[in-house]
Amino acid sequence: MRDFNEGEGHGGNSPCGVVLEIQRLSTEDGPGIRTTVFFKGCPLNCTWCHNPESISSRRQLSWFETRCIGCRSCMDTCRNNALSGSPSGIVIDREKCISCGECAEACPSTAMVLLGEEWSVEDLVSETIKDNAYFEKSGGGITVSGGEPTMQTGFVEAYLRRLREKGIHTALDTCGLCKKSSLDALLPYSAMVLFDIKLINPDRHALFTGSDNAVILDNLAHVAGYINHHLYPKELWIRTPIIPGATADRDNITGIGKFISSSLKGVVTRWELCAFNNLCQDKYLRLGREWDFRETKLMTADAMEELASAARASGVDPAIVFWSGSTRIEKKEDPKTKDRERFHVIDGASEN
Repeated sequence: MRDFNEGEGHGGNSPCGVVLEIQRLSTEDGPGIRTTVFFKGCPLNCTWCHNPESISSRRQLSWFETRCIGCRSCMDTCRNNALSGSPSGIVIDREKCISCGECAEACPSTAMVLLGEEWSVEDLVSETIKDNAYFEKSGGGITVSGGEPTMQTGFVEAYLRRLREKGIHTALDTCGLCKKSSLDALLPYSAMVLFDIKLINPDRHALFTGSDNAVILDNLAHVAGYINHHLYPKELWIRTPIIPGATADRDNITGIGKFISSSLKGVVTRWELCAFNNLCQDKYLRLGREWDFRETKLMTADAMEELASAARASGVDPAIVFWSGSTRIEKKEDPKTKDRERFHVIDGASEN
C-alpha cells in the first residue's frame, strides 16, 4: 500500500493543485447535471481501476495513436531520449521520461499529451462555475473526485470553500483511505459525500486494491457521525463497483449491506451498485500497462438486478438501493428461427 498522504504537497501550502480532467455535463457523480474535477493521485491501486492515469500523483505522458501523423517532432524534441519509434508507434521509456511536457508542446497533432495540469484555486473556480446555469436548472453542482481528492487536501479545501461561498452545491467523492484530519478539513464545505465500499472482506480488499479496509470503514463511520452532528454535509451516498470475479458476489453485497444497516443506520440516502465497464482498455495501453480485466465481459441486467435484490434484503432500507451502468445484452435463441438458420440461400434457392 502506498502512503495515503502522498501527493498532499500539491495542496498543502502550495497555491496549485494537479488536476487530471474536468468533466462537464456529468450525471453519474451526484444529483443533477454536474461538473466533476478529477484530481491526480490515489492511495489505492485497484486492479480494475477505470482511471489508471489518476493513480500516480505525478504528471504522466501519454501517446494517442489515432492522432499521430508520424512527424517525429516529439522524438526530435526529447532531451532525455525517452521516445523512440517502433512498428507499432511511439514507445515511451518511462525510466527516462521526466514528464517535462516539451514533446507535448512540440506535437502539432496533440498526439502527445501530458496528463495532469496545474491549476490555481481561483482559476479552477472560474473555469468550473462556467456551468452554473446547468447546475441551477438541474439541481446539480461540482464534484471533486480522482484519484483521491484528500491527497491534495489543502488545495481541495480552498477550492470547495470558494465554491460554497458562491452558493454552488458541492460533493466529495472519496475512497476513504486518508487521515481523519483530511476529511474534517473537507466535510464542512461538502454538501454531500460519495463514499466507496468496494469489498467488505479485508483480505480480498487487500488482494484487489493493495490495502485492507480497516481505515476506510473506520473513516466511513467517522463521516456518518460527522453528518449526524453538523449542518454539512447533508447526504451520504455509498457506491460499490460491481466487478466480475472481484466484488460481484452476493456474499460481498450482503456483507456491505449489513455494515451499512448496523454502522450507518439512517444516514445513507442512496446505495448505488455501479456496473463494471471496459471502456478504459486504451488508457492502460497508452500508459504501457496491461489490464487484468481486458477480457472481462460486462455484467448482464439480470445479474445486476440479482445483486440489487441481495442488497435490498441485507437489512438496509430497500428504497435506497439502485444500480447503474451499461450492461451486456444477451441474445436469446428464438425457437421459430432456429431451424431457419440451418438453410443458406443461394441464387434464390435454399441449400441444406
